[in-house]
Amino acid sequence: MSGISRRGLLLGAAAAAASIPLAACGDDGGSSPSADSTKPVELSFFWWGGDARAKLTEDALKLYTAKHPNVTFKTTWQANQGYFDKLATLTAGNAAPDIFQIDDNYLTEYASRNVTLDLTSYQKSGRLDTTKFPESLWKYGVVDGKLAGLAFGENTQGLVYNQTKIKAAGLEPPKAGMSWEQFISWATAAGTAAKVPGTQDPSADYKAFWIWLRQQSKDLYKGKELGFAPQDVTAWFDLWKGARAAAGTTPTPDVIREGNQTDITKQLVVTGKALTSWVWVNQLPELQKNTKDELGVMPYPGDPKAQWARAALYFSVYRGSDKKDVAVDVINFLANDPEAGKVLGTDRGLPSNLDIRSQVESSVTDPAMKTSIDVETTLGKTFGPPPQVPLKGHSTLRSELIKAAESVQAGKASSAQAADTFIAAVKTAISK
Repeated sequence: MSGISRRGLLLGAAAAAASIPLAACGDDGGSSPSADSTKPVELSFFWWGGDARAKLTEDALKLYTAKHPNVTFKTTWQANQGYFDKLATLTAGNAAPDIFQIDDNYLTEYASRNVTLDLTSYQKSGRLDTTKFPESLWKYGVVDGKLAGLAFGENTQGLVYNQTKIKAAGLEPPKAGMSWEQFISWATAAGTAAKVPGTQDPSADYKAFWIWLRQQSKDLYKGKELGFAPQDVTAWFDLWKGARAAAGTTPTPDVIREGNQTDITKQLVVTGKALTSWVWVNQLPELQKNTKDELGVMPYPGDPKAQWARAALYFSVYRGSDKKDVAVDVINFLANDPEAGKVLGTDRGLPSNLDIRSQVESSVTDPAMKTSIDVETTLGKTFGPPPQVPLKGHSTLRSELIKAAESVQAGKASSAQAADTFIAAVKTAISK
């Protein structure tokens, strides 16, 4: 988007949200047609995703209309690229969709500007049913004491490894519960034997850094501040500087940069440039489509209790909607109706409703998806409490971590120098 930044658009959204009359402000009261009304209602619905997600979503919404003939939908969807610029534009113009898809990178930004409806009263009354959700999953939608989004799909961090190449080298795959140092030792031995670097260097990966921090009894965020100090970042960078120094452990910095891209097709475990990559568990099926080698997935190194039931994404309701009651009923239907669950499947992650999840699991035929579900289910028995939803500067934290890590990888900065630069940039971002 040219001419105006996303930050500028969100500032405009703040002004727009502040100007919404109380009579139309979600839980603040005001008239809203109910889901059982016969009055015609058209809801706008906006999400990101590909063609397959679009069809599944449209089909599920048709099911809702079949049960509520007076409710129809004006749907809009697009690729992830540019999605939040478009959402910010709509919000700034006080024209946000009644229902929109959002993730933990932006939930706090929109909630803190009163763009999202507080769903707490609907949850307490039972009109939004989360009784079949893992508690840590629905709680990962709470911002400043308000339920800003309904977790729609569970996911967690996963280390994907190339079973074919590891087996060909006469080695065993990495094991869950390995310490980080033990994993690095495994990667060194495996990379040397397989003549393929043992692992993508994850020093630029916020997911891996986050898990490592939680295993040190720290976190990414604590209240309105960062939950870690410069010395923690330095230690993280030094851990992987040591790994890069051991022949066979990681690729060269230029190849590491390739793996830092979020595109599934660029992950090094797929391109054959590393034996392991740091991803989300539910990405295994898509990764598998891009290689003939057999892949496996496991939790990140260290104590698995540091991992949690992360909301793959959320559905939020616009606080300024004059059809909020129906909008809430729709997202409740999508999350809890068995027919809707069957249609939506695992496209947005494992269903949040555990009964629906069990139903969907029994119908899955894709071996890679079965593996993903099995790992997620196993990890679910040891999940720790969720962290707070990331602060509004989270996207900056992610991009600045990549810049800082790559500067260390390229030898342009020491671990301590890069850590200080990273901390300064993120503190500025979260204080805006």
